[in-house]
Amino acid sequence: MKVNGYTAKPAQKVTVGDTVTYRFEGFDRILEVTKVLHTRVGAPIAQTAYVDHSPPRPEPFMTMALPRRERGSGRPTKRERRELDRLRGRDTNEGRL
Repeated sequence: MKVNGYTAKPAQKVTVGDTVTYRFEGFDRILEVTKVLHTRVGAPIAQTAYVDHSPPRPEPFMTMALPRRERGSGRPTKRERRELDRLRGRDTNEGRL
């Protein structure tokens, strides 16, 4: 979590105009504080205290899922590792003389 671009401590005080950035479910949320609330309130009231400047999330079909190995299948063999490297676009001979 960051406040105005700096890492925030748990007791960090925010004021009107501060920008709060945090990561939620793999995506960054960017919020601008418009009102400081001094007591705990419900979600509908809390939503009036900030403006959301977060970019829209991409469609679920747009994000490509990473290939997963089955549980218990062990480490990939040399052949499987090379195939994974090719899929990821990495050169298997990179860094060798």
